[in-house]
Amino acid sequence: MEERVSELVDLGVKYGVQVIGAIVILILGWIVASIVRGIVRRGMTKASIDASIVSFTGKLAYALVWIFVLIAALAKFGIETASFVGILAAAGFAIGFALQGSLSNFASGIMILFFRPFKVGDFVDGAGVMGSVKDIQLFNTILATPDNIKIIVPNSKMYGDTIKNFSAYDTRRCDLLIGIGYGSSIGKATEVMEGLIAADDRVLKDPAHQIAVSELADSSVNLVVRMWCNAGDYWGLKFDMTQKIKEAFDQNGIEIPFPQRVVHMMKDAS
Repeated sequence: MEERVSELVDLGVKYGVQVIGAIVILILGWIVASIVRGIVRRGMTKASIDASIVSFTGKLAYALVWIFVLIAALAKFGIETASFVGILAAAGFAIGFALQGSLSNFASGIMILFFRPFKVGDFVDGAGVMGSVKDIQLFNTILATPDNIKIIVPNSKMYGDTIKNFSAYDTRRCDLLIGIGYGSSIGKATEVMEGLIAADDRVLKDPAHQIAVSELADSSVNLVVRMWCNAGDYWGLKFDMTQKIKEAFDQNGIEIPFPQRVVHMMKDAS
């Protein structure tokens, strides 16, 4: 009995220290993981990074610290951690390979949220679609087309393509191409359009607008009209000005011609 008690005491001393050491490591690891998570979240929040990235990065930092803590705790019991790390690496590689498409969308979502090529509410053209950004998720970007159709675009396609952000700047240039007949006066047409532009408060004074002859086409003299306006006024100005120009030209006898072709008939000399 004394020998058994002695063996139990020896085992208790031997493994008790290891258990206490492992518990201490776990407690310290929990404290360190919480501190690291807090530092990451505060730093990213001060940098005005999107809340989705802040939350995810904080959780990721917490999980990584815990992985190292668990490996250190297992090492206290004499467990070979090298093979354990190898298993984790192999499992991570297999999971990453199986989810490479999703991981690509996830990585692109992080890049979109971090670099902010567009934000919710912007009107963008990307990945072959055009619409207003309704939501930016970690895997997808949600758009609504002008006729209010919901489009879900994978972030890898959105970030990997050319992105046109029509809402990025406060002002936009509104371009109109107006054709008049060769028999109509360019000066009169320019005067009429100048009056319409001056009467519309949506047209900005700076930068100044421009009216110029852009092309002598087959059936018309094409005039280009370039006006600057606030981004929110773009479509209203474009539609209204197009209608006003047509009505004003009709009132002033300025022709907007149909496509036409002049045919010269040659007489037979015989």
